[in-house]
Parts: sequence; C-alpha cells; structure tokens
Amino acid sequence: MRKLLWFAVLNLAWFESGGQTPSNARIINLSELTSIMSRSTGNVMVVNFWATWCAPCIQELPLLEELNTSAENVDVLLVSMDLDLDPDPQKVYRFVTRRKLQSQVLLLNEKDPNSWIDRVEPSWSGALPATLVINPQTGKRIFVEGQLKEGKLQEMLARVR
Repeated sequence: MRKLLWFAVLNLAWFESGGQTPSNARIINLSELTSIMSRSTGNVMVVNFWATWCAPCIQELPLLEELNTSAENVDVLLVSMDLDLDPDPQKVYRFVTRRKLQSQVLLLNEKDPNSWIDRVEPSWSGALPATLVINPQTGKRIFVEGQLKEGKLQEMLARVR
C-alpha cells in the first residue's frame, strides 16, 4: 500500500509539472526575435540557437548558463528550435525545469527554417548549435556555427565591444 501511495504521489507531481510554463520561457515568432536582436540600446546579447535533441547544444549550455549568472552586462537568450519538429512546447518547458536553466528561453514558433534563417544571419547554414553575439550600441555582430568551447564565448564578447 505504501508503494502504491508513493507511486500515486510521483505521478501526480509529474502531471502537475507538465502543464506549467517556466517563468523564464516563452513562445515567440520570427518578427519578435528580429525585433529583440535589432534593438539599439542595452546589454550585449548572446543569442544561442539550440534544440533539446541536439547533443552539442546541450553540452554547451553550462557555458551559457555560467555567462548568464556571472556577467551583469550580457543578456543570454537561448532560442529553442524544437517547435519546428514538435509543436508541443511542454517538452522544452520540462527540459528547462529539469535542467534548472536560468537564462531567458525563447521557443521560436516558425516552420521551415530554410525560409527565414537568412533574416537572422546570412552566413548561417541552419546547423545547430549556432551563436550570435550582438553589441546593440556599436552594431557589431559575430556569428559562429558549432559547439562553443571554453574561452570562445569570451573571445567573441571581447571582439564586439
């Protein structure tokens, strides 16, 4: 009986958490994203394009999370590409909660990335992960495809300042 009660409590907790949206996550469209990326004031932005199914993306998340908590003058935006393949955002919300992500998570609700990736960055092939560092005050931008390694993010930040 005790095991049955424990099983019921765990299932209830799982179902309860499945419908909640983390406070740092929201769904946006491409025009909202390009508006955020084209602002002319504020902190330097690190815009990382990732997905829950992308192993290199997940491997670089600790670097981005560390930057988010340690650099007050940098805004880290994690742009999830998951909705292109799976329109249910709950998978991403559960991932954000389970990983305890603190960065702002934006779920990009756009289909057919090949039709819009040039509007984000003309040199982007569409590969994930991809990171764009933008200094809104100077207009400098640096873009890289592939997994970030230790030190690469700091190098990119130094180059846009």
